[in-house]
Amino acid sequence: QVQLVESGGGLVQAGGSLRLSCAYSGSIASSVGWYRQVPGKQRDLVAAITRGGTTNYVDSVKGRFTISRDNGKNTVYLQMNSLKPEDTAVYYCNTYGAIWYDWGQGTQVTVSS
Repeated sequence: QVQLVESGGGLVQAGGSLRLSCAYSGSIASSVGWYRQVPGKQRDLVAAITRGGTTNYVDSVKGRFTISRDNGKNTVYLQMNSLKPEDTAVYYCNTYGAIWYDWGQGTQVTVSS
């Protein structure tokens, strides 16, 4: 069973930047995605990356977020720039297009206006 550990969240002002990291034990052959969830709402995909580095993003973060992956370090990153208050959420990583592993604890991102 792969374990997922997210880190890098915090409190930032609107327009600021954060870099999230997702470290996973073992190897993940499938795509990996970053998801986010606000209280009372479902967990939604933000960005995903294949093992080969092909990326896709939801429209609301295109041009602001960049997902990257280091297969040698078993880590996926999410660089978030030009943050907006509506980006406030708990961010999680997990597989994308494959069976999910157990979710990690996530990392809280709070963007103040």
